[in-house]
Amino acid sequence: MEELQSYFPYATLRPNQREFIRIVSEAVEKGENAIIEAPTGFGKTVSVLAGVLPHVRERGYKVLYLARTHKQMDRVIEELKAINGKTPVSGVELRSRKDLCLHTYLTQFTSDAYTAMVVCRNLKKLGKCEFYENEKKKKNEFEELVRFFLSEPAHPAEILSYAETLELCPYDVTKRVAERADVIVASYLYLLNPTIRENFIGSLDVDYSDLVVVFDEAHNLPDQAISALSDSISIYTVNRAIKEADEYNEHEIANFLSIFGRGLEILHEEKLRDREIRETPIQPELIFSHVVDILNLNARRLVRILNDMVSVGDAIREDRIGKGRPPRSYIGRIGEFLLLWLSLTGRDDYLFLMSRERNLSLELVALDPAKALGFLRNVHSALFISGTLTPMEAFRDVMGIERVRMKKFPRMVKRENAQVLVAKDVSTRGDERSPKVYRRMTEYIVEAAKIIPKNVGVFTASYEVLQGLLSANLALRLEETGKAVFIERQGVSSRENDAMVASFKAHARGNGAVLLGVMGGRNSEGQDYSGDEMNGVVLVGIPYSRPTPRVQAQIRYFERKFPGKGRYYGYYLPAHRRLVQAAGRVHRSAEERGSIIVLDYRLLWRSIRKDLPDWMREGIKPVDLGRMRLHLKRFWKVEVDGAGAGL
Repeated sequence: MEELQSYFPYATLRPNQREFIRIVSEAVEKGENAIIEAPTGFGKTVSVLAGVLPHVRERGYKVLYLARTHKQMDRVIEELKAINGKTPVSGVELRSRKDLCLHTYLTQFTSDAYTAMVVCRNLKKLGKCEFYENEKKKKNEFEELVRFFLSEPAHPAEILSYAETLELCPYDVTKRVAERADVIVASYLYLLNPTIRENFIGSLDVDYSDLVVVFDEAHNLPDQAISALSDSISIYTVNRAIKEADEYNEHEIANFLSIFGRGLEILHEEKLRDREIRETPIQPELIFSHVVDILNLNARRLVRILNDMVSVGDAIREDRIGKGRPPRSYIGRIGEFLLLWLSLTGRDDYLFLMSRERNLSLELVALDPAKALGFLRNVHSALFISGTLTPMEAFRDVMGIERVRMKKFPRMVKRENAQVLVAKDVSTRGDERSPKVYRRMTEYIVEAAKIIPKNVGVFTASYEVLQGLLSANLALRLEETGKAVFIERQGVSSRENDAMVASFKAHARGNGAVLLGVMGGRNSEGQDYSGDEMNGVVLVGIPYSRPTPRVQAQIRYFERKFPGKGRYYGYYLPAHRRLVQAAGRVHRSAEERGSIIVLDYRLLWRSIRKDLPDWMREGIKPVDLGRMRLHLKRFWKVEVDGAGAGL
């Protein structure tokens, strides 16, 4: 195989890598899609690249390699660097404008991709971006920099550093490199969000039929697709828009928004009278009923006002940029949202919600993740890669993937290196949660942290469960083991979280530490832990979603689309995959030993066990606290005090 000779940069292959590369190569050669499950530590990233790149160079395809986190994206660049040391290949990693901008105004005042795009465009238009202006003055330096990064795949920080030295725009350099690079590494959002996708593909001047798309860690796709297709606004935004309209003397808009806001409050009092109800589905036309009645609006006038709000919003952003003020427009934001709301009315693949999780809000909740992948019918080939896609037929159905070949590779974890213990006397089932159960779970966790050497992860079914454990003095009890304790917090930035995880990992060189987080979170999926950085995980509960109206709507939608499978596809399977992903943090190679303790007896049920990978399913042992202690001591060669016979 030519790809092994030219595009595989390492001296030896791991088990089954050759077959993986062959499957990828054949799928791309025949213009097919592929769903491939391979275990942690397999070397999936370099295997995908080795299978794809020969066709890229021969036929002029461009690879879009999509991942969920910056760390996963960086890993692709590392592999491209290794390949480039053997065979020339070009690749670049796209980040947001904010990550790749040197203009202090944009970095200070923008928080989302759309606003950053608007600000960037207006700063250039107004001649207020010196880095963009320098592109004209330093044309030769700009082109030389692009050629340099086409010869050497680079991390964003490298491009940022070189561009800053030459006082050029790092984002524009990256875009120019991307136009000519063999491989573009980016986040899912570049293709899942319809608006961003069209702008992105248009900027590359490439036809969909020339694209090979790779979705890394593809088990994340259903949730990410739903998120990309959904939207929301709050009553806070409406109130700020009214003040903005008054400030800019937009009296018709101010009047419309005041009446509209009052209509939402009336609807809120009617629909969410019971304080226990956090969200409720509504008929989409109801949000306009009050303002339509008061102002005697027909459909055409309503749309005209909303379009005016979008136009006024653009003008306000431009005005604020010219004055050096934050470039937001609440009027424009509401106009865009309400036009989308209107356009989706009557669709059965959306749920229209009124909620009050924080403030009173309107939410458009997408129900069909496959709608985000409609463009795949036009691409040459798409590859979906993950360690957690079982059952692959369900993933294929939910994401609507056609003309596809599927392959599951066996575990790499040696049977003797994987320990899976399931507590048979505790569970996080809603009616069983209590202070007593949390105290019992705390005993399990503390004992596991004492016996498992070095670092341990504790991932819970939800933040509610994590808080229940903390209320049972888990953190204090863990500190008594002599290990440092780190707690994942909601809402912190990626930078803060990464710094915390780096500190946690560093303790593997000392007495060890315990990381508390949630299944489905960035630390139970997006992070890699090697060696002693995570020798064991304790999984507290199964991360089933609360039966909210949006979850129930998802189940109903899938039941209509896949009769008899709605609850399985929409409720059970996503939770089982999140649990397996968290369990997989302990094994990066076949030789690494790791303990997995699940504090929920439901994992012993056949209906749940069938969704587990073979290396977990085959080795499960039911335990109580005492037997867990004995199994752990034996596994880690700890003195068992003469006990443990018959284990």
